[in-house]
Amino acid sequence: MSVGIQVGVTPTAPCQYLPRQQEQLAVVMSADYHTPERYGALLAAGFRRSGNLIYRPHCSQCQACQALRVDVNQYQPSKSQKRHRSQLQRLDIKVSEQLDENWFSLYQKYIAARHADGNMYPAKRQDFLDFVSSDWLSPRFIHLYQRDHDQPTLVAIAVTDVVNDGLSALYTFFDPDHRFSLGRVSIQAQLQLADSLGLPWLYLGYQIDACSAMRYKADYYPHQRFINQQWRAFSWPVIPQ
Repeated sequence: MSVGIQVGVTPTAPCQYLPRQQEQLAVVMSADYHTPERYGALLAAGFRRSGNLIYRPHCSQCQACQALRVDVNQYQPSKSQKRHRSQLQRLDIKVSEQLDENWFSLYQKYIAARHADGNMYPAKRQDFLDFVSSDWLSPRFIHLYQRDHDQPTLVAIAVTDVVNDGLSALYTFFDPDHRFSLGRVSIQAQLQLADSLGLPWLYLGYQIDACSAMRYKADYYPHQRFINQQWRAFSWPVIPQ
């Protein structure tokens, strides 16, 4: 990264993922880095975005958050992931820069079912749009539709950014009552899109081994984790005979 980048640090606050931990964020202040090209370079240095904000964990007492990216070209699905990929083939996919007109009702249902005890409840339209949108990068919305006899039904949306070397999964919501594992199916949709665009990486955000809700990202092999300022490769673990 350029020497001229300016980064600020937020005050400490209770960690939202690990109890009894405090979190801080390093936030990019340099406006010159708020472009798709430079954000791609920051993403490759372990940063993420929320709206216009570009950040990464900067916790003095904890290094649990590790940016993780899946190697799209070398990816080998597990038995369950092959099932998710098969489920994806039973759905219609639409990639757009605009949200389906029925997105908010699906989002409301998802938040009420999965996050009723968190600060995202009740679902707020503008809060979501502020989170996924930015002034300098337009995300892609991967819509999944159930094939019905009369009209396809929207069942999931994966929000992803397109950068120079990959896709960056930003957020996914889905029908919590659907029989498919739509969160996992949506990852397959992003892997498929990255492959079709010739992009080598799918960035899945921060892996936190000690947080059960965040551990699913490490199930996709091979992948790399950003540890001590460099990407470290992880292949399928060896299972003892």
